[in-house]
Amino acid sequence: MIPFMRQPLTASLTGLGLFCLLCLLPVGCSQQESSPVAEQQNAGLTTLTIGLIPEQNIFAQKKRYEPLLAYLAKQLDVAIEIRILPRYGNIIDNFNELGLDGAFFGSFTGALAIDKLGVEPLARPQYLNGSSTYYGMVFIRKDSGIRTARDMQGKRMVFVDRATTAGYLLPLSFFRTIGIENYTTWFDKYYFSGTHEDAINDVLNGFADIGAAKDTVFYRMAASDTRIARDLEILATSPHVPANGLAVRHDLPDSLKQALQQQLLTLHQNDQGRQILKILEVGKFLKTSREDYQPVFDYATAIGLDLKTYNYLND
Repeated sequence: MIPFMRQPLTASLTGLGLFCLLCLLPVGCSQQESSPVAEQQNAGLTTLTIGLIPEQNIFAQKKRYEPLLAYLAKQLDVAIEIRILPRYGNIIDNFNELGLDGAFFGSFTGALAIDKLGVEPLARPQYLNGSSTYYGMVFIRKDSGIRTARDMQGKRMVFVDRATTAGYLLPLSFFRTIGIENYTTWFDKYYFSGTHEDAINDVLNGFADIGAAKDTVFYRMAASDTRIARDLEILATSPHVPANGLAVRHDLPDSLKQALQQQLLTLHQNDQGRQILKILEVGKFLKTSREDYQPVFDYATAIGLDLKTYNYLND
């Protein structure tokens, strides 16, 4: 493994772009009169709109998050509507335009949103292995013969999205460490798959020679598809960055922000909450603040990115 950050390996739905119009999905609304406590928490709000990034295909993304948001809707006595965004960058461009109250941001979109939109992080998941972070990886097929920068020249590279840490920024840094300064001319072809799942599948199925994605999706897929561990090899891994967490607009009522955060932080303390966490494949949620995104800010500074002016839209 090339020393980008050493991590041993232990173990396409690209056509969805045709479907990826903005999906508005209501997941919960109380028909009962609000209690005085709920009215105080919600300060008159009856609906929250929460955005989701396309970490995986939109059907799987909806299936994973809908039970959680339905639970929160019931506990907070508000309706919650899900907007599944077709691209990572959309969640930054459209946060205000679509009237989002919050979103489950990736680490880099979270850092961008903190810088550009002033959102406030509330909570992020702690995975079953005890980690609340993830890392990026660059991978190939074992039979590709690719090991060095020279081997990569003229090959096909699949990224996820310019607005992802694991699926673009971290592999970009890796390429620079091995002498690839301009990937746009080094590879015969490069493209953005839109999801981590698609990037992994494209390399697995021979549509691309080199790919980048996040470890949590890689190992989740590997648990159900033995070809991933058998046929793919990880060349390098990145530093750890915060797991996808919920951040909300800064002018949301403080009482509602506190109630929303508290519901997430105590989810593991009741049977229904534990069932929801099982669907999400996490152990619990942890309190999260801007300071938890400092590794991303530091990373951006180290490779010369100004988050306020960075062009995160795909070619």
